[in-house]
Amino acid sequence: QVQLVESGGGLVQAGGSLRLSCAASGTIFSINAMGWYRQAPGKERELVAGITSGGSTNYADSVTGRFTISRDNRKNTVYLQMNSLKPEDTAVYYCNADLVSLRRNTYWGQGTQVTVSS
Repeated sequence: QVQLVESGGGLVQAGGSLRLSCAASGTIFSINAMGWYRQAPGKERELVAGITSGGSTNYADSVTGRFTISRDNRKNTVYLQMNSLKPEDTAVYYCNADLVSLRRNTYWGQGTQVTVSS
């Protein structure tokens, strides 16, 4: 009964910005952590940024200083502000949540495409 839906992806030129959002809905009692992963063609999925319910954050070295993750716990929503985008940021971005529904589980969104042109 839990669903994660990402939005905000699109096509942007190098140096531009995008803001991704992910809203978790359904039977949710609490969220321990949410994060963003990405997967580029021919590459494995990698962690981009994560945030706990208490606000602790971590970032991949490749995005530190350019991306900012934030959350609204009351709305079960996580955001990823992406600035100074580079072509190598091109990937499908997936939302992830470690949450408690009827039981504690990890859930994934369907992904949103981010394409950065040269």
